Amino acid sequence: MKRFALILAAGKGTRMKTELPKCAFPILRKPMINYIVESVEASRIDETAVVVGHQREVLEDLLDGRVSFAYQDQQLGTGHAALAAESVLGGREGTTIILLGDMPLIDETIIDKAIASHETFENDLTIVTANFEDPEGYGRIIRDKYGRVEAIVEEADCTENQRQINEINTGLYVVDNALLFRTLRRIEKSERKGEYYLTDIVELLRDEHQVGTYAIREATKVMGVNDLYAISIAEKYLRDEINRRHMLNGVSMINPETITVGHNVTIEGNVTIMPNTTITGNSTIKEGAVLGPNTEVHNGVIHRDVTVRHSLVYDSIVNDRTTVGPFAHLRKNANIGRDNRIGNFVEVKKSSTGANTKASHLAYIGDAETGSRVNFGAGSITVNYDGVEKHETCIGDDVFIGCNTNLVAPLSVEDNVFIAAGSTVTDDVPQGALAIARNRQINKADYARNLVKPKHNRASAKPVDSKEPLAEAEWKSSK
Repeated sequence: MKRFALILAAGKGTRMKTELPKCAFPILRKPMINYIVESVEASRIDETAVVVGHQREVLEDLLDGRVSFAYQDQQLGTGHAALAAESVLGGREGTTIILLGDMPLIDETIIDKAIASHETFENDLTIVTANFEDPEGYGRIIRDKYGRVEAIVEEADCTENQRQINEINTGLYVVDNALLFRTLRRIEKSERKGEYYLTDIVELLRDEHQVGTYAIREATKVMGVNDLYAISIAEKYLRDEINRRHMLNGVSMINPETITVGHNVTIEGNVTIMPNTTITGNSTIKEGAVLGPNTEVHNGVIHRDVTVRHSLVYDSIVNDRTTVGPFAHLRKNANIGRDNRIGNFVEVKKSSTGANTKASHLAYIGDAETGSRVNFGAGSITVNYDGVEKHETCIGDDVFIGCNTNLVAPLSVEDNVFIAAGSTVTDDVPQGALAIARNRQINKADYARNLVKPKHNRASAKPVDSKEPLAEAEWKSSK
């Protein structure tokens, strides 16, 4: 029998105070919905359907090719949203688990165990519950004197006694797929809110079908995220769990409460991460690397024995034994070779460097292909933009680039070239040449004697015995 996942993700997220759909809001730089879909993909689910609504194209772009989509055009409650999936899952034989798109901490273990419990006890409907010390805001599980579930009552509709119940409805259900859609069509609109509550399926099924529960011990796994404060709480739980896993695998974290590591980051053992460091996206950190303090890596690959301090590495690769920083910026597919030195206030964008290349300070390398053993002097830049298009600079091996040099692209600098400091190079430089591209220096003898004196010197000077203005008299006397 097939297993289906139905994810309800059509909400606007009004309390997020953003136009972005709630389920697309990022947690540790990854959209919330991606956490849930990845957990489903890691479970034993065969097929996934996602119900989208507000700005549905955003979620479609995020999940294209991974799920099937159903559409809720009007926001008429969770029951109405689930019924929208009939266009995708209706008439199918199997078991469906209903998940909420704003529950990013759910994992594949909970999904598989909930379905296994449903099948073991041969339930028609299984409600996933949890016990919260503070259940405020959640629907309560109402049981009869025999412990059987009678109903789920939303907090706004609870009596004072029902508010004291700690067992809450997580919003997750496992149900026979064909039965689900037959029952959803029987739900009546709530008079108070004018919506169709998914929770009503409990009362509709309890008398003629087997209704059971599956209780989750880790209540944080099923916390809902409805506002920016809840985002921060979810991030804290996720950060602590990720950091703990890496530390147990041999990653040294100094002051780990200040370190953020994303869900999809891979870190080998014997890596040291210093305070205030953030590593996100599909980053990979190899053995022996030292990152931080005050460093960001996003979609970066940091190879063995690399050191990155006080710097940014976005969508870039740093190869073995290279040092980056402080205050360096690598972006847009920079590929830094082994044994490089990318130093203070150096930016590298969409460029590659060979082995043993150094740009120790105050340089910009953009749209360039650089060979091995190249030295960029302070203030050297590749001038890659002509106001309309970007152009490439190609630099060979064993090239020395003097301080304050402009390499105006498109340009080719061949092997064993020396470029004099202060040059603006606009023509290709052949192998083994010395390039000097600057005006001839001219020294004006005794020029300092003819300079106009500073104002404070003029003010302190004795008056000239003349009816002419002081400045004019001084000028004439200097002739």
